[in-house]
Amino acid sequence: MMPLQGGLSVERMCGLGGVSRATFYRGLRRRVPSDADMEVRHQIQQICLAHRRYGYRRVGAALRGAGLVVNHKKVLRLMRRDNLLALRQRPFVVTTDSGHSRPVFANYARHMKPEASNQLWVADMTYIRLRCEFVYLAVVLDVFSRAVVGWALGRSLQASLAVQALESAIAQRRPAPGLVHHSDRGVQYASDEYIRVLERHKIPGSMSRPASPWDNAYCEAFMRTLKEEEIHCARYTGIEDLEAHLAEFIEKYYNRERLHSALHYCTPLSYEQQQRVPAAGAVGFSARL
Repeated sequence: MMPLQGGLSVERMCGLGGVSRATFYRGLRRRVPSDADMEVRHQIQQICLAHRRYGYRRVGAALRGAGLVVNHKKVLRLMRRDNLLALRQRPFVVTTDSGHSRPVFANYARHMKPEASNQLWVADMTYIRLRCEFVYLAVVLDVFSRAVVGWALGRSLQASLAVQALESAIAQRRPAPGLVHHSDRGVQYASDEYIRVLERHKIPGSMSRPASPWDNAYCEAFMRTLKEEEIHCARYTGIEDLEAHLAEFIEKYYNRERLHSALHYCTPLSYEQQQRVPAAGAVGFSARL
C-alpha cells in the first residue's frame, strides 16, 4: 500500500502531477543532503557567523584553510540556499578637501612596490554618522600587509586628528629611516603641524596627483571594508561606544582574523610574519613642491 501524504497517496499525487513514481522517488533522493554536504554547510554557517560580511570567495578560502576542498560554485550555491550571501555595499562618499593653496608633496608612492613592512604607509580620513552627530576617523595603513598601524577618532576634522593617527602609528611601529608616507592632498596632510611630525621622524612625504583618487586606493579600500562590515551593521550609543567597536574591529578582527584577497587570503599580521625580511630602505625623498 502506498504511503499517504496529507490524505493523498503518492500514487494519487503522481497521477495528478503527471509524473511517474520512479521520477518522484529519484527527486526525493536528490533532495536529501549527504553527510558531506551537511558538514560543508555547517562549516559555512560557522564562518559566516564569525565573519559577518564574507563573500563566497573568502568563505571558500576559509574552508580550504580548515581542510575542506570545495568548488567555489558549490560554496555560492550553498550560501544562496541558506541566505548567507553578504549585503550589497552602499555608495562610498569621498570627503577630501584639497582646495587649498598650501605646498604639497610630489607623488613618489606610485613608483614604489613595497617588499616589506614599514616601507610605504598611506593615510586617509572619513566621516561616521552617529545618531546625533558626525564624527571623524583618521587611519594610517601599511601597504605591504594592508595592516592598520595607526588610527584616531574625534569630533573635529582638524589636522590634530590626522597627527594623532600618525603619531600612534609611529609609536607602535617605530619605523626605520626610508619609510615613505603617502596621502591625498587634503589640507590636514599639507598642514604645518602634520609636516613637522614627518620631518621630525625623517619620513618623506608623497601625495596623490590632482583628480587621481586611485593613488590612495589602499586606504580607501580599507575605509569601504570598515563601512560595509562594521559601521553599516551596527548602531552606536555615542562616540565612546563607537571607539570601543572600532578598536575591536581594527585591532582584533581586521588585522588578525580577516582574510585579505590581495594577500593570498592571509590576515595582515600573519602575512607580515610569513613574508618577514629585512626592510630595504626606500628612496629618501624629503622636499615639498
